[in-house]
Amino acid sequence: MPPRTRRRRSSQDTGRNEAAQLADRLQQAGYTKRDIARIIDRDPSLVSQFYSRNKGAAFVPALRQVLTAVETGGITDLPELAAIAARHTTRRTTASGTRARVRTKALLITPTGSGTGRVASQAIASGSARLRPLIAEAALRGLRLAFTVRLAKTAYVHPSGSRTDSPGIRRDVTQRADHTEERSYGSAQTGGFDATDFARRVDAAGGDVTAAVHQWLSETGRIRPEAQILHLEVRTWRPR
Repeated sequence: MPPRTRRRRSSQDTGRNEAAQLADRLQQAGYTKRDIARIIDRDPSLVSQFYSRNKGAAFVPALRQVLTAVETGGITDLPELAAIAARHTTRRTTASGTRARVRTKALLITPTGSGTGRVASQAIASGSARLRPLIAEAALRGLRLAFTVRLAKTAYVHPSGSRTDSPGIRRDVTQRADHTEERSYGSAQTGGFDATDFARRVDAAGGDVTAAVHQWLSETGRIRPEAQILHLEVRTWRPR
């Protein structure tokens, strides 16, 4: 019996929703699904669900405006497009009419204020968007914040264990066999950082958590300007 030929599905057969159609046009303009996720400040898996699960209706107005900005206004900068999308994104509501919480992966702040979020190289390259809700929630609750970064050893300005680099937490340095090093900045013992101030930094960076952390480390003379963050972890707690 001859093998059955597979019929290609036309665009009419797929019946893609408007969010998927707009995402297609943005991809034709040169943006990846990861770029689109960064623009709408969501996890890349949600963009894939525009196609597989018919999701994305809440982002249609934002995607329309972004597409207009790209095709008509000539705007290409991701943070600028993200700012446009944010102005036209309407949060879902629950049955009672209240604003629904944004579903995120592995991001949870307990009633005591303790929360942790981690991202690795792939997410870091797209701005560590998964960490933004954690930082925003910490800011709303008035929590403190600390973070750990991993970079190449040569990317740090100060030597390992230097009190100038991270006073009071010299023990929180991990050297790895691949010539990278993890260093922690802030802790419950040293007071950490004001999550509200850090959230402002993230907002100023267009929602790019990676850029906000890199800017702080560079501004304070801890890393070299060309340094690349390879791993990022954010921790929160309630101040005493």
